[in-house]
Amino acid sequence: MNIDIIIYSQTGNTHSVALRLKEKLIKAGYLVNLDRLCVIGGYKQGMRDIQFETLPDVEKYDAFVFGSPVHAFSLSQVMTAYLKQIEYLNGNKVALFVTKQLPFNWTGGTQAVKKMKKICVTKGGIISGSGIVIWSSKNRERMITDLTEKICKLF
Repeated sequence: MNIDIIIYSQTGNTHSVALRLKEKLIKAGYLVNLDRLCVIGGYKQGMRDIQFETLPDVEKYDAFVFGSPVHAFSLSQVMTAYLKQIEYLNGNKVALFVTKQLPFNWTGGTQAVKKMKKICVTKGGIISGSGIVIWSSKNRERMITDLTEKICKLF
């Protein structure tokens, strides 16, 4: 199975989780690519017209993992813009994860995952699982390990 991990990472936290996930999936025998979304000119909060330097070619993969930080208690605008521009996910399996700073339930992690799920389903993706990593948690390493193991088992 050929899997593409497509992430947006502003500070590097989401990217570090994606790297660990990629390593775990490769060890499990999957072909894995990691694409990091980059905004032309860099992202600035409140930006409306988000344009990407390059767009991952979703047609050549069997499954996807989308990862994003939580911004302002919601899914980052960059990941939202990227997911909305995808034409279709063609019935492919999709796993999702977000990273966030604050440990409280009301700080947007669940909402961000729900938004990702909703967009991916409208594009024909089959959601196989999701997870949240709380960056400020003293259990962060365990959360990352659990997330990578969980997602690896989904494919």
